Amino acid sequence: MASFISFLLLAALIGMASWQAIAAEPSPLQDFCVADLNSAVRVNGFACKNPTNVTADDFFKAAMLDKPRDTTVNKVGSNITLINVIEIPGLNTLGISIVRVDYAPLGLNPPHTHPRATEIFTVLEGTLYVGFVTSNPDNKLFSKVLNKDDVFVFPKGLIHFQFNLDPHKPAVATSAISSQNPGIITIANTVFRSNPPISDDILAKAFQVDKEIIDLLQA
Repeated sequence: MASFISFLLLAALIGMASWQAIAAEPSPLQDFCVADLNSAVRVNGFACKNPTNVTADDFFKAAMLDKPRDTTVNKVGSNITLINVIEIPGLNTLGISIVRVDYAPLGLNPPHTHPRATEIFTVLEGTLYVGFVTSNPDNKLFSKVLNKDDVFVFPKGLIHFQFNLDPHKPAVATSAISSQNPGIITIANTVFRSNPPISDDILAKAFQVDKEIIDLLQA
């Protein structure tokens, strides 16, 4: 009986260790695994480049993150510059990316989620209203007005947003993101601009509005 209990405890410990192991991106098993972006091998992430062919440039990008970006490229008034594994192959298996976000006056980074990453967000210039919403059933909004040098965390997978409160001045922020490829799902695009479109009957029932309103939003 004692040996059986010991076996159950060991199995439970292994189960917990396995859960922790798959709860985030896998840890590297060598000093680095520079992504071979041209490899035909399909793995979770990217295959490793031959270490003998790795150079310092695999860990470098002249990203010019100090330079303002054009915020007129879309109607919401924001521009996102993401530096991930595609931009710096040396990030492969290291579980981190960085992003610069530029906001026009009253510019918005609309509600979105990163399915594979937590984000720690820092305001460099300006005043931003930010927030995230918890999952069902509470759907609680946690929000804050941030000023220069303030920091805020967006938990992994939760819908979040940022809005420039100043009608006259732009704003700038940067984020560290806990994935080499965090992904981004913009809620409005996903729901109303999917390809092929989600049936307007489904969306009308989900949002409890007339189909004409759904058609207008999809357009």
